[in-house]
Amino acid sequence: MPDFCHLHCHTQYSLLDGAADISSLISKAAKDEMKAISITDHGNMFGVFQFVKEAHKKNILPVVGCEFYVVPDRHKKELIAGFGNDEDQTTRGKKAFHQVLLAKNETGYKNLMKLCSLGFTDGYYYNPRVDFELIREYHQGIIATTCCLAGIVPQHILYKSEDEAEKVFKQWLDLFGEDYYIELQRHGIPEQEKVNHLLMRFARKFNVKIIATNDSHYVNQEDAEAQDILLCLQTNKAFDDPNRMRFSNNEFFFKTKAQIEERFFDIPEALDNTMEVISKIEHLDLKKNILLPFFPLPAGFSSNLEYLEHLTWQGVKQRYEVITPEINERLQYELRVIDKTGFAGYFLIVQDFINAARTLGVWVGPGRGSAAGSAVAYCIGITNVDPLKYNLLFERFLNPERVSMPDMDIDFDDAGRQRVIDYVVNKYGQNQVAQIITFGTMGPKTGVRDVARVLGLPLAESNRIAKLIPEFPGMSFERAFAEVKELAELRNSPDPLIKKTIRIAETLEGCTRHHGIHAAGVIIAPSDIRDHIPVISSKDSTLLVTQYEGKLIEAAGLLKMDFLGLKTLSILRDALENIKINHNIEIDLDKISYDDNKTFELFQHGDTIGIFQFESPGMRKYMRELKPTHIEDLIAMNALYRPGPMNHIPEYIDRKHGRKKIIYPHPLLEEVLKPTYGIMVYQEQIMQAAQIMAGFTLGSADLLRRAMGKKDMKEMQTQRATFVEGAKKKDIDDKAAEEVFTLMEKFAKYGFNRSHSAGYAVIAYQTAYLKANYTPEFMAATLSNYLGSTEDTQYYLNETKRFNIKTLGPDINESDIRFVANKKGEIRFSLSAIKGMGEAAVNAIISERSTNGTFKNLFDLTKRVNSRMLSKKA
Repeated sequence: MPDFCHLHCHTQYSLLDGAADISSLISKAAKDEMKAISITDHGNMFGVFQFVKEAHKKNILPVVGCEFYVVPDRHKKELIAGFGNDEDQTTRGKKAFHQVLLAKNETGYKNLMKLCSLGFTDGYYYNPRVDFELIREYHQGIIATTCCLAGIVPQHILYKSEDEAEKVFKQWLDLFGEDYYIELQRHGIPEQEKVNHLLMRFARKFNVKIIATNDSHYVNQEDAEAQDILLCLQTNKAFDDPNRMRFSNNEFFFKTKAQIEERFFDIPEALDNTMEVISKIEHLDLKKNILLPFFPLPAGFSSNLEYLEHLTWQGVKQRYEVITPEINERLQYELRVIDKTGFAGYFLIVQDFINAARTLGVWVGPGRGSAAGSAVAYCIGITNVDPLKYNLLFERFLNPERVSMPDMDIDFDDAGRQRVIDYVVNKYGQNQVAQIITFGTMGPKTGVRDVARVLGLPLAESNRIAKLIPEFPGMSFERAFAEVKELAELRNSPDPLIKKTIRIAETLEGCTRHHGIHAAGVIIAPSDIRDHIPVISSKDSTLLVTQYEGKLIEAAGLLKMDFLGLKTLSILRDALENIKINHNIEIDLDKISYDDNKTFELFQHGDTIGIFQFESPGMRKYMRELKPTHIEDLIAMNALYRPGPMNHIPEYIDRKHGRKKIIYPHPLLEEVLKPTYGIMVYQEQIMQAAQIMAGFTLGSADLLRRAMGKKDMKEMQTQRATFVEGAKKKDIDDKAAEEVFTLMEKFAKYGFNRSHSAGYAVIAYQTAYLKANYTPEFMAATLSNYLGSTEDTQYYLNETKRFNIKTLGPDINESDIRFVANKKGEIRFSLSAIKGMGEAAVNAIISERSTNGTFKNLFDLTKRVNSRMLSKKA
């Protein structure tokens, strides 16, 4: 039997067109002992990274490609005239030829990325489009085929003359030479045989080799119906609409070698030639070493490390009155690790845009994630939480024994976040900064509703079925069927439409439905990002957007970080501005007392509405029971109030108040677990336990913690043996060591990052401090930052009333854009919060009032403010 490999395959990343899961596709190829497999999704490379990774796992050669949309001129947003049936106005302007291009090597892969990116950024019109001139510019390292019936040569065969078809064929052959192949497909479609007949003549006339392909869109033949549903969703048509777009039959599945041979029994060379194509494909590894952007150093510094050391030793003088040996040793150690791992430039990049943010007047959070564990980060102003004071571990942030990109996610006030991103774009260049794509997939609920709508199942029925599916993150049909008997029974419903809806929705579970943009993720590349990964343009962003999702960005070697907008920081900023006006004082939140009685009384009474991370009814209840007396209690509760560890809160409270005895798993762990009354709460405590009990370094202890989280049984057996052996050297018997290890394993499943918890507990305390000591100003700031929600406004107005703060009604001469507390401790209602008052009207009123004084009456208002700014409602 001739050998064969598929060279024209669509996955679910041919959005609402392909229904093939990448893992399932590659598993089927491996089962059929195929040596290689391609990915050629429509117009994008969304699935390429995952595809290559999965293919390597199965020892299959991945062939990276794309089926491009080609038009005569990508800059012209117009319909290609004279091809096919253009009567349907819904398709007008969308037509383009299809063109499969495959990367032979790294050069070809980079050119595919360029073409694919430029299709979005330069040629987008309904679809990402390229033209022949662009392909000519980036054709090096690429193999081209005549593609499917929608290809430019087949379209000329079907709708133009043979001479015109030959002319176009010759144009592509001249460009690609021996890397141009004639693609033959046999799906039992009459037009294909007409096209194949002439293509075979071209093959003989111009000595061009033919290859057999199947244009697969789904894995198995029985998946055809589910793929047809996707087409209905794409075109917003009903399943039984006779005029909708549909495939001709159910032959577009990933056929086995035997099935392909049966189709092409009379031209075996078409199968053999696929192996010739494969012989041209070089091994492609998309995983890259970390590539940091170039950071411009000030004059007088010759390396990133030298400048980082300078900033660190300058900053330590600002942070500490006395530089103790402990501080000095910690900084020396961290700088050695940063140098060894090569991340000095990373620290400089982050400190630069954080300092720029502060210069721009943007508020920056005290610390998010594990970065708060770095003393260097604290000294150079990246974080504002002292890691030595709060006993935070550097190795949880940057492990000297496992070189991977450290994670520095930054909180900015939500109003100022974009200004920081703009600064980064201006510094590194528009083509080096991008946001990160996200993909929405079909879950059980959305799947049922989508499929039901297409099949015509009544809305009441689809809602009834969807409501049976539990609302939990990561819910699957398998779990839903196990938990809800009534739902499981619907798989065998006497109503065939319900039965069909459930079956197809289950088939489509996890299928990619659409793409979006990550709310916070930003990439900074070392050069034009299109040299490293493909990108798209989006109507929702002025920045480029990656075609690979976030979890793959670091593997591709690029610097990824989260720029998060945090409303609480805006509230703190606004409150302090109001306090300054009313009390003529400037409060530095970094210097407030963290033993303030009024603040802890507020926590103890559960008066934490408006307090960051402590606002929910459940948390308020626990605050009243716990009666926190120290910020350690807030750090612990921030970590415990989550699914899983939440069960330990009552025990934590009882131990704090002496109702239950504090028991330590081992006497050696008393010092580590004392702040949490003997309960393992933080990931760092697991690391410290491994260090104290079994002699692990903190770096190897972090690797142990990661292994516990992954639940790799084989790895855990090795780690357990290492732990017990290490404990034995400290005269700890095997039984005690085993018990402690088991306990660590249990807590590792949900242990929380203490550094993150400490940073967020600091913000919580700061908000509580202002609410306890400057209640009117704090509540006015809170109300101002929820202006868009009537429900939230009423919620916080109720809280001001509970604190006996008088709220004054809106006044044309007193009210501002925001809620404002006056010197009497009263809050004046915001003009912006009045229903029907648009932003333009409010700004016009306040601008006129500021310039020319108060308004005398309604006539004076209408006379002085431009009537175009004031609607009837206003």
